Amino acid sequence: MGQYQRLLLVADQTLHQSPAMLRAVALAKASGAVLAVRAFVEPAPVVHLWEEKVGNARYQGYLRRCRRWAADELDRLNDLGLDVTVEVVFTTHPLLDILKAVEDLKPDLLIKDVTLEPMLKRVFITPLDCHLLRECPVPVHLVNETRYGLPHRVVAAVDPFDPSTQINGLNDTIIQTANALALQCDAPLHLLYAYDLSPAFNGDAPLAGGGWTVDFIEELRESLHLAFVTLADRYAIPPERRHFVMGLPVPVIHEFVEQYLADVVVMGTVHRVGIDRFIGSNTERALYSVHGSILAVRG
Repeated sequence: MGQYQRLLLVADQTLHQSPAMLRAVALAKASGAVLAVRAFVEPAPVVHLWEEKVGNARYQGYLRRCRRWAADELDRLNDLGLDVTVEVVFTTHPLLDILKAVEDLKPDLLIKDVTLEPMLKRVFITPLDCHLLRECPVPVHLVNETRYGLPHRVVAAVDPFDPSTQINGLNDTIIQTANALALQCDAPLHLLYAYDLSPAFNGDAPLAGGGWTVDFIEELRESLHLAFVTLADRYAIPPERRHFVMGLPVPVIHEFVEQYLADVVVMGTVHRVGIDRFIGSNTERALYSVHGSILAVRG
């Protein structure tokens, strides 16, 4: 039996083949999972009375295109031996309808292409992908590009020293989710911890006497490393696949993906409020700056 029983693919809005489609099909074939393909598209254009003839032709053409795409995709995927359903959902509120589909279908994994939004737009409007990272109750696999259908290298990005990840067991969820994907794809699993010591070097160091000493910084590093090793030992991650790297999480993950040609980085999202919610999480920032793909799990 495969690691997945049911997969939900949010198809590209343009109804064209996409990296997420390639990934979803490969995972469904490898696992034997039922694949639900849903395209959440804008409703057909409104027909105005003063252009009824032209408008109605455009309306009917839009509907025919969507129906033809659904029928063609169903035939194509059935020919690949998949147990699949294909539907087009007309919606003006895709987030609500995607979450409703998740509630109804209860997939093990939601798969979707990354929608690259301009930075200025992201400042004022939270992108759909970020909403899904924050609100989807199942793991979300956002695919940016695919070198292969099945990932060849999976990375679990953890933070064993962050109290929020310890309290809710998020690190364990990240590793278990990453391990399930790696097993399904017969891919090696790497464990990455980007630890940040920059507070030790700023002018706001809290210790009396003018800052943190070299000895204290080394003790801090050793305690972080011990927490990482303890976590890696618990899951029997081989030493050569453990990566303890100093630096800010997103730049470290970006460099690691480039160096090791990692296909998927599994990260966690924690419920945030206030200014933290506005700024966003490392996972959201990585979504737009890391090549490859993100698989996000909620804490």
